[in-house]
Amino acid sequence: MYLGHFSLREAPFSITPDTDFFFAHEGAQASLNMLLVALRSGEGFLKVVGELGCGKTVLCRQLLKTLQGECVTAYIPNPDMGPDDLLVALCRELGQPVQLPVLRHQLMATLAQCLLAHAEQGHRVVVCIDEAQAIPVRTVESLRLLSNLETEKRKLLQLVLLGQPDLDDKLARPEIRQLLQRITFSEYLGPMHAARVQGYLVHRLQRAAQGEATDTDVFTPAAARAIAQASGGVPRLINILAHKCLMLAYGEDRHRVTAAHVRMAARDTPGVARHPPWWRRLWPASGARHLRSTQGEWE
Repeated sequence: MYLGHFSLREAPFSITPDTDFFFAHEGAQASLNMLLVALRSGEGFLKVVGELGCGKTVLCRQLLKTLQGECVTAYIPNPDMGPDDLLVALCRELGQPVQLPVLRHQLMATLAQCLLAHAEQGHRVVVCIDEAQAIPVRTVESLRLLSNLETEKRKLLQLVLLGQPDLDDKLARPEIRQLLQRITFSEYLGPMHAARVQGYLVHRLQRAAQGEATDTDVFTPAAARAIAQASGGVPRLINILAHKCLMLAYGEDRHRVTAAHVRMAARDTPGVARHPPWWRRLWPASGARHLRSTQGEWE
């Protein structure tokens, strides 16, 4: 592995959602700010929609980390379950034992009692549901029922939904429009701007470095631009490309990643944008076909 070669204590470009590597680019910081302000203001239902690989899960975990000691929090990473199963999972996340089988009204009573107890102690309860686009339509009714848990002054539970763009399509369905009307704030989490990619690469290398003396200017400006273009600014693809580039540089016993390394890594990575051949950039498609045919004649 290349860790010793670059004086790193851990892999800097893992695709696991580690909050130690959270990078507050414009989109991520805007989403985090919206969630914190809205939750601290007592808003009930919030939503963040993000493209695949753009960091919804690490944003969710950063939110929960920020709220530690301030709120009672619960995290449901996979909501693809039935209506009662979701309520059982929520009870257990909040430390409420549930003996199965149990009726829905009993689950709701257990939750209400738990939330009222927290409210009496001055605690706010925040529940984050990741991959919310996977919630079955029949389960959405359970979420609507949760939104009814409130006192005259405040919501007993605040809910954050994080999901892919399919979540908006699901919430737009006529049969669940009641839940959509309860969402007071929404944010979109997209790819990071190309100009931020080099800072992102340096940030992750700094977090993974063995010490302050570690050289973190590993990626040349041209390499960073190539990664930005190939990845489209999607953090997961940036991480995959950067990891492969470090392996290539290590294999050549180099301490700098160049644009050539990025091109080699991109050829081996599904889902990235690739540069067309030079002759296709110079001529239109018809000219390119002619060039290929004449090349065959020359050979």
